[in-house]
Amino acid sequence: MVVVLLALAATGCQLSATERNLITVRIDTDGHEQTVSVPAGSTVAEALQVAGVNAGSLDRSEPPAYVVVEDGDLIRLVRVEERFRTEIRTIPFDRQVLRNESLPEGEERLVQAGVNGQEELTYRAILENGVKTSDSVIKTVLISDPLAEIVMIGSRSSLSPLGIPGRLVYLSGGNAWIMETTTANRRLIVNTADLDGRILTLSPDARYLLFTRRSNKPVDKEINTLWVAPTDPDDGSASSLNVSNVVHFADWYPNSLTSVAYSTVEPRANAPGWQANNDLYKVTVGAKPARILDAQSGGIYGWWGTSFAFSPSGRLAYSRPDGIGLVSQDGGYLAPIIDITPMQTHGDWAWVPGIAWGADSETLFFVDHVAAQPPLAPEDSPLFDLRVVSLTSDASVALAQNVGMFALPSVSPRVPGGAASAYQVAFLQAIFPEQSDVSRYRLVVIDRDGSNRREVFPSADLPGLEPQRPVWAPGDIVGQTGPFLCVVYKGNLWLVDSGSGQARQITGDGLISGVDWK
Repeated sequence: MVVVLLALAATGCQLSATERNLITVRIDTDGHEQTVSVPAGSTVAEALQVAGVNAGSLDRSEPPAYVVVEDGDLIRLVRVEERFRTEIRTIPFDRQVLRNESLPEGEERLVQAGVNGQEELTYRAILENGVKTSDSVIKTVLISDPLAEIVMIGSRSSLSPLGIPGRLVYLSGGNAWIMETTTANRRLIVNTADLDGRILTLSPDARYLLFTRRSNKPVDKEINTLWVAPTDPDDGSASSLNVSNVVHFADWYPNSLTSVAYSTVEPRANAPGWQANNDLYKVTVGAKPARILDAQSGGIYGWWGTSFAFSPSGRLAYSRPDGIGLVSQDGGYLAPIIDITPMQTHGDWAWVPGIAWGADSETLFFVDHVAAQPPLAPEDSPLFDLRVVSLTSDASVALAQNVGMFALPSVSPRVPGGAASAYQVAFLQAIFPEQSDVSRYRLVVIDRDGSNRREVFPSADLPGLEPQRPVWAPGDIVGQTGPFLCVVYKGNLWLVDSGSGQARQITGDGLISGVDWK
């Protein structure tokens, strides 16, 4: 009897201990509240399990499931639901206005009707206990691009027409225009309003224009694309060469009417927006590109890029921050000629020496970086000279001193019937040579040996030119004392008589940003 009583007493003690280890919590879910007892040290998730409450994969509890509950705690289970829906949204078209000097002032013509685009948007809505708490777009699919409305507005100026040789093409407001016979005879040849001006060059016979268009992809994915357009309206429409990211160089082969050479970069999100490949390709319209130079480091500051230039006979020169030389187009290598001290710009850009071939294809004109007096380091020198090097004798002489880093020499065509040496050189002279990176410039013409120097435009009492390469006319016009030079001044085209310096403004829209003439 005593043994039985002791056993019952022991059992009673155990039950009391177990009861003392239980705690009570309240659980609020689906609009109902219940009370359950759980062992001390239980988590919210364990308490819900004891209560027989099933939580969905999106549901959340307050406090979170991993929290250890205390006696008397309230647990709220929030039912979370997601719903998806799609909508078709209209993308309004833009309106582009082109100024056209061939139309009377104020006259307006619709060039292209605008068309709205469409995109499909997928939304994700979040509901908590039946109440919407968020609604956001999680996916966008472009169905059709909008087509911009293009309106041409007349801006005919009072500028008198001027006879010109060849064909002069220029970039205005992202569109390509052409003049021929006279400056009054002008027409639009590319009206996409997205030409970026990095490449704008006529084929040797002036029948085709090579140009770059801004890409509609993010700039860190694709900068631009390379295109060709006929300059005669009856020869078809513009076509892509299926080449992208051309920043420094693309040009026609002088001895071919269908082949183009170009160099590429890799887009980058950080400044300057690319990493140069320092490569070189040849592509014939309608064919696949052929590699001439493999991608390479490009020497000091090679990240910026290498530029190239064809001679009249088809020889190819290169220019990069640390020197100039020739390209072996068959062997696929560079043959250095002149080493140049790289300029330390202390910025996110690099200086590349301007180069130009002589009309005889045996000389190279270039801008040289000259060492300054101590304590300036050679790479910090602000001094630049215009020099020429003979490819037959390797002799190099200075033609003009302290011209500025953006002197950008340009050689005239050979004088008809004259000797191979009968040509002139135009370049820009910095007004403030020791601050030539920010200085404006004046147009200077010299004979090929540096003699007969004359400053032709603009006059000393006017602001100077922005850095640019002067463009020579492909021939003479009766009544001139020298061939025309074309420059962009204050956003307009000016023709300058290289002999007399007489200058004539030939456009008035103020939107010019590039020019070529053949």
